[in-house]
Amino acid sequence: MSLIRVLINGSRGRMGQESVKAVTEDPELDLVAQTDLGDNLSDTIKQAQAQVVVDFTTAAVVMENAAAIIESGARPVIGTSGLLPEQVSKLQELCEKHNNGGVIAPNFAVGAVLMMKYAQDAAKYFPNAEVIELHHDRKADAPSGTAIKTANLLAESRKSVPAKIDEKEILPGARGAESQDIRIHSVRLPGLVAHQEVIFGGQSQTLKIRHDSIHRDSFMPGVCLACKKVMHLKELVYGLEHLL
Repeated sequence: MSLIRVLINGSRGRMGQESVKAVTEDPELDLVAQTDLGDNLSDTIKQAQAQVVVDFTTAAVVMENAAAIIESGARPVIGTSGLLPEQVSKLQELCEKHNNGGVIAPNFAVGAVLMMKYAQDAAKYFPNAEVIELHHDRKADAPSGTAIKTANLLAESRKSVPAKIDEKEILPGARGAESQDIRIHSVRLPGLVAHQEVIFGGQSQTLKIRHDSIHRDSFMPGVCLACKKVMHLKELVYGLEHLL
């Protein structure tokens, strides 16, 4: 069986470096090229004959990178956070136009995907919920893509929407951001990697569902899985859960 030819874009970053190591060690994948800021991504894809491009760059350039990957005939595996829903839709349309598959994952940790799944199930019985996400102090966007996706899943799943009370914030932002009537709170501190907790409140009881990534290598099994599964996709999917 021939190996899947993989290019890592953003290879000098922390997630990029972990991806280089993971792809190199995977017996089913072949690391054929690495690119970063200043490199011509389209030319490198063609020269290396890359079939899959893993992108861990920044939200400012991810749309341009993704378009270049798709139009070059490779399949994108995007872990860059900060993509808006309308941007995801545009990339899905571009993949459809080129009859190509792709993956965008807010979180590549399998445990994080399970955390979102269990939280979605719990929301059927506990409609009162808030999301707390905690990341390292160099994460540029807030809230995280995982938190936004979690809030969307909770809103889809719950059977009723809690009645709003008349709240007054003494300090603006004290109650966090809001997505589909779900409160999201973002914490940024050195020493953290990626963590999220969903807290549910019910009559005389609470339920907490939490996931912690202790090291960035926790994302690598998901990255390698996506590199393999994307070869069989005919569309761009949003979320690692579509591959499990």
